[in-house]
Amino acid sequence: MLLDIRPVLMVIGTLLSVLGVAMFIPALLDLAVGDRQWRVFATSGGVTLFVGGGLWLATREGRVEFTRRQAFVMTVLSWTSLAAFGALPLLWSGAAPTYTDAFFESMSGITTTGSTVLSGLDQMQAGVLLWRGIMQWLGGLGVIVMAIAVLPMLQVGGMQLFQAEAFSTAEKILPRATQISAGLTGLYIFFTAICALLYHLAGMTALDAIIHGMTTVATGGLSSHDNSIGHYGSARIEIIAIVFMIIGSMPFILYIQAIRGQLKRLFRDSEIRAFLAILAFFTLIAGLHAIESGTFEGLEAFRHAAFNVVSVVTGTGYASTDYQAWGPFSIAFFFFIMFIGGCQGSTACGLKVFRLQVMFQIVKQHINRIVFPNGVFVKKYAGMPLGDDVSAAVMSFFFLYVVSFLVLGILLQMTGLDFVTALSGAGTAIANVGPGVGHIIGPAGNFQPLNDVAKWLLSFGMLLGRLELLTMLVLFLPRFWME
Repeated sequence: MLLDIRPVLMVIGTLLSVLGVAMFIPALLDLAVGDRQWRVFATSGGVTLFVGGGLWLATREGRVEFTRRQAFVMTVLSWTSLAAFGALPLLWSGAAPTYTDAFFESMSGITTTGSTVLSGLDQMQAGVLLWRGIMQWLGGLGVIVMAIAVLPMLQVGGMQLFQAEAFSTAEKILPRATQISAGLTGLYIFFTAICALLYHLAGMTALDAIIHGMTTVATGGLSSHDNSIGHYGSARIEIIAIVFMIIGSMPFILYIQAIRGQLKRLFRDSEIRAFLAILAFFTLIAGLHAIESGTFEGLEAFRHAAFNVVSVVTGTGYASTDYQAWGPFSIAFFFFIMFIGGCQGSTACGLKVFRLQVMFQIVKQHINRIVFPNGVFVKKYAGMPLGDDVSAAVMSFFFLYVVSFLVLGILLQMTGLDFVTALSGAGTAIANVGPGVGHIIGPAGNFQPLNDVAKWLLSFGMLLGRLELLTMLVLFLPRFWME
């Protein structure tokens, strides 16, 4: 059966229209500071708004019904289209020398990855810096809505665990998502505003505070300085960043429930408790290693350990110092923890803590059956029995995650990259973290030296990781298009 593309184009048109309007914000900023580059953002916004508005007007007539197949196509094409048009002002302003670089930077922003090909950020025009922050902020909001409304309905990677009754059928997704996204957007704006205000009070300029407020809550990590948060050398700024990176990495739906009086659910949630325990455990290890290596002493060691562990685990990608200088152990350590990620329904990336919990329950049940063959052991998550469909989905997701990472790493090495750069580049792209490890793409470097083929592969990897693998890979199955 042929796929009705009209509802898909209507959603894409709506999103592109929002993106086009957003481009006028940096245009106004450049105009206010007397930078002629405001014309670039105004033109880019006009082109994007024209295309998006045209798609919406051409497809809005009649009743819109959304099938599951259309939802898969919509998700992939929406994120790809946003990255493609978000690259225009970066290219036309000259900030990115080629469309490849502009698309890479745009995809990194929209997927809240935080990898960058741009340098000289300290002297870059204000509009470009603000646009990078806006893209990550919009991408972070999109990730939350996608994780709450779309992925559970598509039953991707065990996300059906969190499927709300209102999203049980694909036809309900648009009206219900519109309702719930209003509350999420309000909360998202509130967190961003508070974070930006605290940054400003801690010593950032107003523009820096706004940019970092957006990229912190979005757990994106794009900064307005080449040295990231390390530019400030401020413990107060780092503490603010830690708090809001954690806030951005916890389930936003639980914040809504807490506001409605169900505050206990926020503190009793098993995924949140496991997430915080993971951060505390790895911070302790990193802090002790920083002291043992002689890099830092006392509280300063744990300050840098806490900041960089939270940044890498949540996939934010800020850096307060070059943690690779702590010794060989730190390189392997940070490479390992970049895959963990935050909680479901948050802006964070990676495997997600709930999947680690499910895999632990599966392994625990298997071991118990080996030791006690006649025993009856039930897998549980948050006190509820785990269905075999969820277990199978999570294990399948984990297998595909590892395979995708290895295949992307091999392809990157075939483009001429060294082993460390290729492997860490694949990891940081699929985990949507930002910086990798090694002397090229580590926390003290960026992705500019990489060849164009590698940048396109990494862009694909960012999208693959952000859309939870299966949402994108299913489009490559011939059977999907023959249904």
